[in-house]
Amino acid sequence: MSGGAVPSLGIRLPPCDRADRIADAAAHAERLGFDNVWLPDSQLLWRDVFTALTAVALRTERVGLGTAVTNLVTRHPAVVASAARSIAELAPGRFHLGVGVGNSSVGPVGLRSSTRAELTERLTQVRALLRGEEWDYGSTRSRLRDPGPAVPIHLAASGPKNLRYAGEAADGVILLSGIAPANLADSLDRVREGARSAGRDPADIQVTASAYCHVTDDVERDARILKPVCATIARYGGRTSLALAGIEVDVPERFDEGEVYPDLIHAEDWDLAVEVAGRWVSDEAAVKFARAFCLFGTTGEIGARLAELGALGVTGLLVQHVGSYSLPYELMDALGDVLARSGSRA
Repeated sequence: MSGGAVPSLGIRLPPCDRADRIADAAAHAERLGFDNVWLPDSQLLWRDVFTALTAVALRTERVGLGTAVTNLVTRHPAVVASAARSIAELAPGRFHLGVGVGNSSVGPVGLRSSTRAELTERLTQVRALLRGEEWDYGSTRSRLRDPGPAVPIHLAASGPKNLRYAGEAADGVILLSGIAPANLADSLDRVREGARSAGRDPADIQVTASAYCHVTDDVERDARILKPVCATIARYGGRTSLALAGIEVDVPERFDEGEVYPDLIHAEDWDLAVEVAGRWVSDEAAVKFARAFCLFGTTGEIGARLAELGALGVTGLLVQHVGSYSLPYELMDALGDVLARSGSRA
């Protein structure tokens, strides 16, 4: 977790199409030199993530694969352990299991996100099963047959408790709060605190920061597409983080999202989501958000920002395009120049 090197670069590929087409996109990312591809999991929004990852594993040879992220609510821990083992067998040493509290998987089916206690217990179960150990299920004890290769577990986190827990127990952490320097520094401090409290070396924990990315020479023109993202962060506990960057957004705790399906951050109609979020997020706030929390700018500016993130202690970056139901070919191709100029990549 010590800083200095340019972080590895990963791309988010929502499984919004047939598994073979997701594999095509992953193979394209590999050819361009991306270090990782990360697939999100939400059973009503996208195709099954482990089915897509199977196709990706069979179509690629070098690029790292990961879930960003699956959950242990709609998926039983034993099911996750078996699925993770299955992908790791197809891509030895390349698969990372990213796990979170649920979010877009649980809400649309009327369930709640994991509490930290639930997440701790269920992740412990997954780890035990992947090691081939038995687990007590009340009336029976069971184990995973053929546990297979080791699977690093990365925890998606933004709040202080989960950040500390990631430092205590996970192999890596996926930071969900953007890349504003003050927020990153605070998040990294929490992860390090957790690692030290558990007697671990913080340098052993992989830190992946997630950020929306858009290559442009006119941030002021394009930043408005981020309004739903900014509004969602403000609504779910991020007002303080935004305020640290001089961004004032007053989003009500409750408002009718019925006009935007399924929610602002995963809207099927992004233009409508931008219009709705514009009630609370001004053009000026969107520009500040783009510059502080996201990777919006020219390829040269983005490359320079990557180096800055490495100096802060970030070991990997997960970039994503705006929108949930298309594949980011345009963004991948636009970042090709950054990848080509990085001497550490293929």
